Amino acid sequence: MLSQTQGRPAYDRSRFVLARWSIFSVLIAAYMLVFFHRMAPAVVSDELMRAFGTTGVALGSLAAMYFYIYTLMQIPAGILADTLGARVTVAIGNLVAGCGSILFGLGETFAAAATGRALVGLGVSVVFVGLFKSNSVWFSDRHYGRISGLTLLLGNVGAISSAGPLAALLGFYSWRSVFVALGLLSLLLAGLTMLLVRNRPEDLGFPSLREIEGKASHERRQNPWWQELLGVLRTRVLWPLFWVDLGMGGSMLAFVGLWAVPCLRDTLGLERSAAALYTTLALIGFASGSMFFGWLSDRLGRRKPVIVAGSSGYLLVCLALAYAPWGAGLSGFLLFFLLGFSAGGFIVTFASAKEVIIPSLSGMAVGLVNTGLFLGAAIAQPLFGWVMDRGWNGVLIDGVRIYGWADYRLGLLVMVFCAFLALVSSLLVKETRCRNLTEAE
Repeated sequence: MLSQTQGRPAYDRSRFVLARWSIFSVLIAAYMLVFFHRMAPAVVSDELMRAFGTTGVALGSLAAMYFYIYTLMQIPAGILADTLGARVTVAIGNLVAGCGSILFGLGETFAAAATGRALVGLGVSVVFVGLFKSNSVWFSDRHYGRISGLTLLLGNVGAISSAGPLAALLGFYSWRSVFVALGLLSLLLAGLTMLLVRNRPEDLGFPSLREIEGKASHERRQNPWWQELLGVLRTRVLWPLFWVDLGMGGSMLAFVGLWAVPCLRDTLGLERSAAALYTTLALIGFASGSMFFGWLSDRLGRRKPVIVAGSSGYLLVCLALAYAPWGAGLSGFLLFFLLGFSAGGFIVTFASAKEVIIPSLSGMAVGLVNTGLFLGAAIAQPLFGWVMDRGWNGVLIDGVRIYGWADYRLGLLVMVFCAFLALVSSLLVKETRCRNLTEAE
């Protein structure tokens, strides 16, 4: 036991660190499954089209069902994280997602699969906000950009597993078996969350982080949650962050999470396993970009310039995908990596959101900003398919629609527009200098 020094209360630091990283490990495992479910439809798109006889719009809608529910749940997820805490919220989410994944894998009709996909979206929708709420009370403000980047880096391991590794796994098991197994894993994580996760250091007998740093603890808010939510929604400086996430993160997830593999298959003649290498590189870029931009923001002590830099780079890459003469091999690999890497700049929006609102409402603030991310994906996935269906010439191979490069270019212009929206919005972001503005005031 350490003695009290310089106004800091006594606590066992090694036990505190063990508890902090144990909680983070359980929650990050659930978050990795969130990413796997998010990106997996891109790899199993052929099987889904064949199993349910879908059009491009229908396939986009099935994949986007996850995003529709996820989008609608982000603000409620913030409310739950700020009231119930991460422990109960994430445990229930894992339980619902597990049941949905099993239904998706066993469903024989399009309606059953869509219902399962919706339940998955409902369940996993609370994991991200719960994890970031937990990070905000277990990790200090000065490291929040880096821990946010690490969170996205590890979460993207799940996304990477949904590309190349999943494509290889489908050579041995059916897509149905894979999703049933994922459902069982989610149920296991629900139990581990209740067993190991705690909402605050105080729940395990530790002082709060602020007390450890020699500061006064935050007062607990007494207003009803709906009044607090209205206050968050009226916080104007949060909304540019919302639009950055919608334009940049949302469109990137829409493309890589569904349309990238069919695009590479139809325009470059690549097999699924080969096409999955490109989406894997995009996800590696997304993971490393998130870690890099989070670290850079903390290092510079600035948020806005990093967000602007990421948005600018993302717009340039989207323009290159639509108009540059790239192809299979090095040029394609480079563009897909840079697409993900530049989009990783979105991670700083969550640190910025936490720093423009009072700390007790950080869950709602992050939930609002994260709503933009998934609203963007929910809109862009079927819109991409709708634009391509307009020019489809009727070619079918084994029940799968085949589109031409002109069709995909129209879809990529949707991404260009979203990227431009992100850049304009990033210019309106309020600089926080990596500190909470409500405390500074």
